[in-house]
Amino acid sequence: MHPTHCLRFILAFFALGHLSASEWFVAPSGDDKWSGKLPQANAEKTDGPFATLEHARDTVRAEKGQRTVRLRGGIYSVPNGLVLEAQDSGTAEAPVLWEAFEKEQPVLIGGRPITDWKPWKDGILQADVSVQGFKGIVFKQLLFNGNRQPLARYPNFDPQNPYGGGWAYAGGEMWPPYTDKEGEDKHTLKVKTSDLRKWARPEEVEVFILPRFNWRNDIVPVKSIDAGTATVTTAQDTTFAMRANDRFFFQGALEELDAPGEWYLDREAWTVYFKPPAPIESGAVLAPTTRDILTLNGTDYVTLRGLTFECAARSAIVLAKANHCRILGCTVRNVSGYLGTGINVTEGTDNGIVGCDIHHIGGDAVALSGGDRQTLTAAGNFVDNCYIHHVGVLYKQGVGVLLDGVGQRVSHCLIHDTPRFGIMFAGNNHVLEYNHLRHIALETQDVGATYCRGLDWISPRGTVIRYNYIHDVLGYGWNGKWISPYFSWGIYLDDNSSGLDIFGNIVVRCGRALIHGHNAHDCRVFNNIFVEGGERQWEFNGWTVKHGFWVRTLPQMVQGYESVANLPAWKSVRGMDVPPLKIADSEGRVMAGNIFTRNIISWKNPEANALNVLSFNGTRNQFDYNLYWHGGLPLKTSLWMPGKVTGRNLAPNPNFAEGPLNKMPKDWNLQTKPKTDNAARNVMDGGKHALHIDASFDHEKTSNNFPIVTSRDIELKPGTSYRLHARLRSDQAEAKAGLAVQFFLAPKDGQPGHYWLSSPSEAKVTNAWQDFEFAVRIPAKGETGWHESMKLFRIRIDWSAEQGVLFATDLSLAETAPLDEWQAWQALGGDHHSVIVDPKFVAPEKDDYRLAPTSPAWPLGFKPIPTEKIGPYASPDRASWPIVEAEGAREHPLPQ
Repeated sequence: MHPTHCLRFILAFFALGHLSASEWFVAPSGDDKWSGKLPQANAEKTDGPFATLEHARDTVRAEKGQRTVRLRGGIYSVPNGLVLEAQDSGTAEAPVLWEAFEKEQPVLIGGRPITDWKPWKDGILQADVSVQGFKGIVFKQLLFNGNRQPLARYPNFDPQNPYGGGWAYAGGEMWPPYTDKEGEDKHTLKVKTSDLRKWARPEEVEVFILPRFNWRNDIVPVKSIDAGTATVTTAQDTTFAMRANDRFFFQGALEELDAPGEWYLDREAWTVYFKPPAPIESGAVLAPTTRDILTLNGTDYVTLRGLTFECAARSAIVLAKANHCRILGCTVRNVSGYLGTGINVTEGTDNGIVGCDIHHIGGDAVALSGGDRQTLTAAGNFVDNCYIHHVGVLYKQGVGVLLDGVGQRVSHCLIHDTPRFGIMFAGNNHVLEYNHLRHIALETQDVGATYCRGLDWISPRGTVIRYNYIHDVLGYGWNGKWISPYFSWGIYLDDNSSGLDIFGNIVVRCGRALIHGHNAHDCRVFNNIFVEGGERQWEFNGWTVKHGFWVRTLPQMVQGYESVANLPAWKSVRGMDVPPLKIADSEGRVMAGNIFTRNIISWKNPEANALNVLSFNGTRNQFDYNLYWHGGLPLKTSLWMPGKVTGRNLAPNPNFAEGPLNKMPKDWNLQTKPKTDNAARNVMDGGKHALHIDASFDHEKTSNNFPIVTSRDIELKPGTSYRLHARLRSDQAEAKAGLAVQFFLAPKDGQPGHYWLSSPSEAKVTNAWQDFEFAVRIPAKGETGWHESMKLFRIRIDWSAEQGVLFATDLSLAETAPLDEWQAWQALGGDHHSVIVDPKFVAPEKDDYRLAPTSPAWPLGFKPIPTEKIGPYASPDRASWPIVEAEGAREHPLPQ
């Protein structure tokens, strides 16, 4: 528990000496007619604990002062849920306590046991639940012996390969996931003929599918099946269109009940069919009858200690507008369906979840919200010293901890085995510290151990990520085949995330890179240790004002900025002095304000890059004073910058002097046919030949609607760098032209064509002559943009203005001696003072990344990371200690 909260409870304890204190007991063998007190030793059994929690609650309501309810060990069925309200509150001096008696284990279930099982066939049992309190309740969960059982399904669950096995794969035409497809809907699933099934009640069957992007799943009912076209139509739309090779299975048909653990509910006869994986007598069978087991609705100063919650359709515990409540040393397990959360805290303040074990949750393990974004008033809710694992069992977007609002904290937690993120957050001023996150992102792609977005421009400014140990963030996705590790990061700052401080973290072994700033702004990343990224070690990939993401989200960002820009609390927030409409630099790049310094970056994989950057301005983002070590190998960046010119000028007729005046210059042609005749021609300008291009924008066309002038074919070499230069001016005060090298192969005889254009290519011209120069590198075999037919290229000049004239002269295209990849990164503005040297970890082969006293990182200003404080700690309020970790994912749990 945080020291401040410890002090509060200590003071409250001593204050109790001046207050009345009352205690009651509840036991499964109790009686609500009794007094709720423990009987005296050797007394006759005529009095004792209450039998129900509801009666205990009602009795406690009538009392004042310190009140304690102690639960004896055993099962407590709460079939309709238990609600505590404002009248059940305590005070700071006298909180209300509901706790386990001594070291006994009371278990609250949000449902009922199912008994009276009879044989059916093939090892399948049946039970009539209409007489057991379930009639009319369509439950989607069944627990046996403390484990969630799978609905009858096809294909069957594969316990030997729980993440990569047990799937069918959609049929149809393959289509790139990030490319839209015209006419596509979200309720059509093409299946392979071998996966077509026949069911007596197809309307009860559901499709469990991860559509298109493999980000999340949907569970949608079947509407119809067309066997002739192998098409399943769903009764509800999925989040994204269902495409070829998407993973799915069918569930909820009696005909599919053929594997141990599977079950089916007959909603007409209210009979459950179950094939137990062990003798039915060996454990209880439970099914939920209520959404939430315990709700604190507007309740203050209530503490729960040492209780176990299990079996609920939605959540175990909900705190709705509750304040100053504590959940201490509790266990939450096997709750939540597709929608739901283990423990859900909404809108309240100063609520703490401390020392709890939370596992096998259908959705999120814990969700915290609250606080005021207008005033940046913190909610002060927190999750501390918890052990969280196996979440997102049914909802693959489910995470360990979900934060929203202002001022929540996650600290000293151990989180592992998540399908997607470990910690996901939105809002502002959160703290993620001293957590151990491992084996994250086991079932989805484009994912991180921690994840945030900034599409409103103001999120998640003020958040701190410090002193966390993150490792083995795998990711699972499609790259010609289903693979893992794939497309994952340790710390993922997605979609314009802004204003974070990230320091003192150790991030090891992630599928793609260890940290990603996706058009991040105003983030400070310092004093971290990054080890063994999969494809590269870190990346900060920016956007330009023409990027589709920027164009689509700009209205949302402007709205977010304007909603708080003039509020007092936001005046001092870092980066809020520049609105989104004014963030672009002269080349339209919008990523700015990031600082990446005093970090240690170390990796062995000879194929992995040091870094990756896109649309990066080295003068507006500071990346320096870091330590890199690639085991003595060169540092690759996939950046190519031209060095000294080594070849002759390959541009034909470079000054446009050849050919008659007022005609198209020799060796140059109009690639497009503008509306104006003679739109491009050779002229004299100030006594010098120049190419003259008239604006001729055609609004009736959607493409090729402005003049494009190209040279004759020029032979260029793959993998070679060139310097492209021209002098340009316009008769306009300010306009945009284009200067590039292009390759074009037209489709022919059913074979696809190929198009490539060098980038950057935009030239911002004025009415004064200016020199424009771009580095051009022709893709080599295997690189993005390469095609085997790429031999002949053309220089291209674009004039897309709607009025005015563009003048061009002094064209040159010459081969250059390339800088090596690290020099190219430094030429872009990065790591001028960084060092390339062994950091001298104590024992990296044992994941011990402490630094030796002689480490060269110390002179850079690196500070020690308090690794001894990371993860859970011993406490009377821990549900279990020492923590015995559940079996987690292996390093590579999925088929390669």
